[in-house]
Amino acid sequence: MSKSIQPRECSIADALDLVGERWTLLAVRELSHGVRRFDQIVRNTGASRDILTARLRKLEAAGAVRRKQYNEHPPRYEYHLTPAGQELGDVLLALMKWGDRHLNSDDPPLKWQHSCGETLEPELICAHCGEPARKGVHSPTGRGALPAG
Repeated sequence: MSKSIQPRECSIADALDLVGERWTLLAVRELSHGVRRFDQIVRNTGASRDILTARLRKLEAAGAVRRKQYNEHPPRYEYHLTPAGQELGDVLLALMKWGDRHLNSDDPPLKWQHSCGETLEPELICAHCGEPARKGVHSPTGRGALPAG
């Protein structure tokens, strides 16, 4: 008798079901940059039209993107991030920081200027104590926490 494998329940896994594919996150990147039209998103990501259509539909179904029609004949749409989609920008900033540090340390291809006038250095912090999120001990709790060992 074999035991069935039950993976750990986790919001990371749930989020990856939605955005854990290259073209999805690159579409969100373009929308974060203010690119709204499908053809421009295709051009800037390099995704095929059918793949990009599927990814945008999935984001729309999840409530991260909304379509807005801008032309009736033929029907054409712009894509906009919802507040939930805008929050994915934080994920992209964290990925960019990691990529700049570990993959493009000699010459990061893109930098962001923060509204304070300085180059943006994103940092994930604990909302309660203000310390960097990586500092200290992390202990999983909740229904996805598995017993040690």
